[in-house]
Amino acid sequence: MSNQRIEVLKNILAVKPEDSFARYGLAIEHAKAGEFEEAVQEFRTLISYNPGYCYAYFHGAQALEKLGRLDEARDLYRRGIEAAEKAGDAHARSELQAALDLLG
Repeated sequence: MSNQRIEVLKNILAVKPEDSFARYGLAIEHAKAGEFEEAVQEFRTLISYNPGYCYAYFHGAQALEKLGRLDEARDLYRRGIEAAEKAGDAHARSELQAALDLLG
């Protein structure tokens, strides 16, 4: 089923690459499938289109952690904290900060 979802989301993005919801969904599907490199790429693309999409930073950093790329994960958490502050999203900010603190 995941492959079917990935194909549907890719088809949506072929028409409208800046669709944040579809891009986020595609990234999450890749992460669920253990395709963390692809997930990171999609989260980064999402952030380039929509830098205020706070949870893209969180889940992107989580995928980077799974790849063992901890410095990049820390950087993405920090950038997400800044984005959450700009957006006034205290909940996202606290989740990003907690994840960063756990990573050390």
